[in-house]
Amino acid sequence: MKRFYKAAGVGETEGGFRVELDGRPVRSPAKAPLVFPSRPLAQGVADEWAAQGDQIDAHSMPLMQLSSTAVDLIPAKRSDIVQAISAYAGTDLLCYRAEHPQPLVDRQAQLWQPLLDWAALTYDAPLHVCAGLMPKPQPEEALAALRRVVERTDDWYLSALQTTTGVCGSIIVALALLEGRIGAEEAFEVSQLDETYQIEQWGEDAEATKRRANVRAEIVACRRFVDLLRG
Repeated sequence: MKRFYKAAGVGETEGGFRVELDGRPVRSPAKAPLVFPSRPLAQGVADEWAAQGDQIDAHSMPLMQLSSTAVDLIPAKRSDIVQAISAYAGTDLLCYRAEHPQPLVDRQAQLWQPLLDWAALTYDAPLHVCAGLMPKPQPEEALAALRRVVERTDDWYLSALQTTTGVCGSIIVALALLEGRIGAEEAFEVSQLDETYQIEQWGEDAEATKRRANVRAEIVACRRFVDLLRG
């Protein structure tokens, strides 16, 4: 889309804040009103619009994309999304450890176990760890506890949680990131540990480099989205 406005700014509206392009409120892709819960988030989205060149690149506006998801998609499919996110607890990345080589085994224990311990204490959700790729049933009480965590989030937070969980392959990493237990770079390091180890042994091709850059960018954007959401 060609740029059709000169200036982007933030204004107050009933229930929160809105982004304005030449004084006109921005709407979601589904034409719904975008009422932002916090001024910092609205300002972040306005800055994305202001940074566009002659052509608008939607992929360069992750805050706008996450906000649109919170307004257009989450309310309509909330129960399905809650179920999809919660299901990651049953096969969480952090629970499946390598049997060898020993350096990878040690690195997984060093980086992954503290996050599982944190989740067990924070959410009363202890998950079992196993070696190999064969699925191992997790305690029903832990799965239920993590589902309750997902269920009680609002639509805006849920938008970021959905993206982060999918990108990281782990609800535990996603929660740790969005709750401030770890930063974006650590979340990337933890979720990409196995792939990083393989790259260290065999090198990295261009496709993997591009994919990992996209993963890092999404993690960073989701953390920033939640930080701005909280003001």
